[in-house]
Amino acid sequence: MSEREPEGIGRRTFVQAGAAAGAALLGGGRAMASETDPATATGMSADDVVKLLDLQPNATCGFVRVTFTSPLAIAPGGLPEPFANGRPLGSALYFLVTPTAPVRLHRIRNGQLYHYYLGDPLEVFMLHGDGSVEHVVVGPDIRSGQRVQLHIPGNTFHTARLLGDANWFLGGSTEWPGVVPAEDVEIGNLDTLAANYPSVASEMRAIAASVRDVVPPGGPR
Repeated sequence: MSEREPEGIGRRTFVQAGAAAGAALLGGGRAMASETDPATATGMSADDVVKLLDLQPNATCGFVRVTFTSPLAIAPGGLPEPFANGRPLGSALYFLVTPTAPVRLHRIRNGQLYHYYLGDPLEVFMLHGDGSVEHVVVGPDIRSGQRVQLHIPGNTFHTARLLGDANWFLGGSTEWPGVVPAEDVEIGNLDTLAANYPSVASEMRAIAASVRDVVPPGGPR
């Protein structure tokens, strides 16, 4: 037994160590998920996302960083008005929305596609030219009808706010043709649009009243 005992001890020690390691791994996995889960960004703050992605305060969409402007351009005369003076072929950006930095009431001339990346769902109100209103939630819960992409037709006034735990939403926007902010972006007149779209006037006013952390109109895109 004296020659076999060390082997037994070794086996018991190995099993115990393995069990302890497994428990630590499970416990550590839960701890890591509560701190920062890479799949859901649980535990990250809006400030964390702003710093990690180098986002800047924006006049219309909370915090933004333009990530792509096509080096290919459509020459003047290659598109009808309002793009007849030429545009980049396309553009893309990150945008972060918080409770005090919503998507302000605005429109761009260009067609655009919203993309959901991380965080809480985003409630979007689109005010169509025919007087109708479209209400869509951009978020991860596709079983409940949320969308991970949303097409916003060019020249459509829209505004948006957070749902869920109301921490932050990280998304993307791609546009075609590419956006020239000084020419293509227009801040909406709240009183005029509230009168023209009374069914969502209270929502538009509530979103406008929540604005704290964005630059004024005319600031960087």
